[in-house]
Amino acid sequence: MGEIMTNNFKKLFGFFSVAALILTSLVGTADAGSHKKKKGSYATKGCDPVQVVIHASYGGGTDTTARMMSVRTRRNLKADIQVVGKRGGSGAKAQNYTLTRPKDGCTIMALTESHLYTMARGKSNMKIDDLVGVARAMEEPNFIVVNKKNRELSSIKKFLKRSQKKPILVGIASIGGTEHIGGYTYAEASGAKFKYVSFGSGAQSLQAVVSGKIEATILNPSEAAAMIEAGKIKPIILLHDQKMADYPKVKTSYSMGHNVKVVTTRGYAVLKGTPEPIIQEISKAMVKAMKHDVFANYLKGASLDPATSPAGTEVWDKQLKENYAKAATALKGLGLTK
Repeated sequence: MGEIMTNNFKKLFGFFSVAALILTSLVGTADAGSHKKKKGSYATKGCDPVQVVIHASYGGGTDTTARMMSVRTRRNLKADIQVVGKRGGSGAKAQNYTLTRPKDGCTIMALTESHLYTMARGKSNMKIDDLVGVARAMEEPNFIVVNKKNRELSSIKKFLKRSQKKPILVGIASIGGTEHIGGYTYAEASGAKFKYVSFGSGAQSLQAVVSGKIEATILNPSEAAAMIEAGKIKPIILLHDQKMADYPKVKTSYSMGHNVKVVTTRGYAVLKGTPEPIIQEISKAMVKAMKHDVFANYLKGASLDPATSPAGTEVWDKQLKENYAKAATALKGLGLTK
């Protein structure tokens, strides 16, 4: 009970931090205008304003994270930052729009796994080599979760053994999405047998596990936390190489000998050809902003470690390219690309 109360307090505190940051971002836009005449930033000299291009709805996770990042980044660059929505095509419209912009660091694209899948399936004009990752905002591992009442699947060992007799019915948000690719990758490494059912969203997959319509799904902790604390579902494995402090009893895939990481990442990139000094300036400004206490509290509310979640261009660009390569291999294995 104490652990549940602690987690709930952290999430409540994180919620108020988000609200405070969004309010600050609205006020900060006016303040940023007063910085435009100051020297010392590429953005103050050439951007009017810096654009952060998102592919998702305003008010969603990608938008909220971008606005929270921009509060302190705006101060670090001494320039205004505008979040620009280009919805459609699972990131294709945002990608194609970004390709039309100058390679000057004044346009920064927000990235999630959806962008990687869209590029790998050739559904936009952008290629992975068109981008340079400048900063990672968060890396959220994913669980495999089951209905807590299902004793047959109550541990990862039982889960894997049962899957050999009869494939596990696994809910996914969409064909070719993170859960589908993650499930395929883990099945390849562990020998598990899965049968997938697409529900259109992670929330619907979660409800299907709770109701017993399916046997398992793949969720990140922020999606699963409420139902875990309510005793409706149980995480049986974390698809990562490191344990999470809030879930110390949950084994990792790496501890089982299955070297598979399934993560939900959010980060930022600019077009290749952007001058290196500008890339470094953006990276340093963003990482410094995301190490600030208020952004750190946002990460803690999602059970993430602010010391390791944000990362600069050297780490993030490498990870971005590796994640793309893994996604492309999985999509091919699933028969979704040639």
